[in-house]
Parts: sequence; C-alpha cells; structure tokens
Amino acid sequence: MVEGIAEDIAVKVNLWRSLAGVASRGGILCSSTSGLSISEMGRQSGFPAQVIGTHFWNPPHLMPLVEVVAGSGTAEETMQATLRFCRGIGKQPARVNIDAPGFIGNRMLHALWREAIDIVERGIASAEDVDTVAKMTFGLRLPVVGPLENMDLVGLDLVHTIHRYLLADLAANRGPGRLLDELVQKGQLGMKSGCGFYDWHKREPGALIEARDRQIARELKRLLQVGKQEPPRTKA
Repeated sequence: MVEGIAEDIAVKVNLWRSLAGVASRGGILCSSTSGLSISEMGRQSGFPAQVIGTHFWNPPHLMPLVEVVAGSGTAEETMQATLRFCRGIGKQPARVNIDAPGFIGNRMLHALWREAIDIVERGIASAEDVDTVAKMTFGLRLPVVGPLENMDLVGLDLVHTIHRYLLADLAANRGPGRLLDELVQKGQLGMKSGCGFYDWHKREPGALIEARDRQIARELKRLLQVGKQEPPRTKA
C-alpha cells in the first residue's frame, strides 16, 4: 500500500496502525512523504520492518523517479520488494540507505534554493536573472550529466581549488533566510497568494505549469529514445 495523505506524521502513523491486519499478513506499507522520518513512522506503527518510504516526485504522473527510503528498522526484504514494485510500474527507483531529512533530491534542491534566495537577498542579481541562469546553464545538462558526473568531467582537482575560495562565500544559514522570512510574514507566499518573488497577477501560472509538463514529457521521450540506441553495458 502507498499512502499520499497529509504531511503529518501523526496522521500517517494512525493510518498504519489501522492497517495492522495488512501488516500481519506481510503487507508492505509505503509512505510518499517528501521528508518525514520513515524510521519514526515505523517505530510508532509497531511494525518497522514493513514500513518504507516511496517519495514520488511531483508531478508524479510524469516524473519517473521514486526515492525508496529505508527506515532504521526497514527489512532488506521490504526494500527489495519495493524496488521491484517501482520498476514494475515503470518508475526509476533510487535507493536511499539512510533516513536523512529530505532524502536525496530535496537535500540538493533546498541547498540550491537557499543559495538562490541569498543571491537575491544580497542584491547580487534579480529573481528573474537567477532563474534565467539556472534554466540556461546547468538546467540544460542535468538530464544527461548529474552533479557528480560533471565534477569528474571537470576534474576533481579543479573542483577542489574552486571550493577552497567559493564555499566560504556561499549561504550557510541553518534556517530560513531573512528575505524568505520577510516575504512569508507579509503574506507574500507565491502563486497561491498572488505575489512572492514574482507578481503572479502579471503572470499566468497555468501556462507555466503546462510548459513545465510539456518539457518533462519531451525530455522523457528523448531519454527513452537515447536509451534504446545505446549499446548494452557490460560488467568489467
């Protein structure tokens, strides 16, 4: 069973407890949470070996990736069965061995968001130019070259040299930045309130979401075609 209910650990645990009969028959209980603790859900439910995370990325009907997250008590048998299930429904699973907050994707994404907010807050660039740089540079290559692959291509010695002077100047706040705090306090919550980093009264969010979904579909089609053309990989 895969749940997609409210992002509230108490609500999710109550659901699992109500399914004790399913668990007693060997059922696997998957949470689609994007960051809540799988370990805690398993512990509170009373059957940690059968509780596992399956974070379907949004929009889930298009995005192929599912982060499969092991809690501290999740059985390896549960992990293997869930990986098979994800592949069986046409998804690409990524195994997360440690139940760290944000798993894999959201840890990287929020680090990017933190830096993007800081750039705007410090006046280095506007929100529009930050988004333009992201879309017109690394955003173009990420579907083919991941961050660690890219570092290997660049050369780790060069990466090491850059890190020696750049990392000290990057955002390192341990909580929401000042600009984000101010926007939230003003009720400027983004698209849903009409204003955030952008004035959404002057933009068409539906058109942007539609364009996003078309781009995802096009990129998936291209990746599938490339995959069919590539020769099978052999083990060394």
